[in-house]
Amino acid sequence: MSRRYCLTLDLKDDPSLIAEYKRYHEHIWPEIAASLRKSGIQDAEIYLLGTRLFMILEVDDSFSFEAKAAADLQNEKVRDWEALMWKFQKPLPQAKPGEKWLLMERIFKL
Repeated sequence: MSRRYCLTLDLKDDPSLIAEYKRYHEHIWPEIAASLRKSGIQDAEIYLLGTRLFMILEVDDSFSFEAKAAADLQNEKVRDWEALMWKFQKPLPQAKPGEKWLLMERIFKL
């Protein structure tokens, strides 16, 4: 059975940086896609409105945020990707130090 998580993050308010961020996501590095799948993420989508990003993750029963974070620390390509993406991203006002993507609370389902 799959679960869905929705997360959000902001981009820096710079049209050229936003365009570059979008280009990176048109062809993510193969190692990044592999690490997502290996962690139990079955599908991932990112949407953009202005500077606000919205990510939907569909995950299997093996997925946990803690295990994904631990695996990412051991993966040089993921660390490189995350460092590169931080050039474009900025934390939300309610983020704690070091937090990037924040989990959203579902308040309605039809």
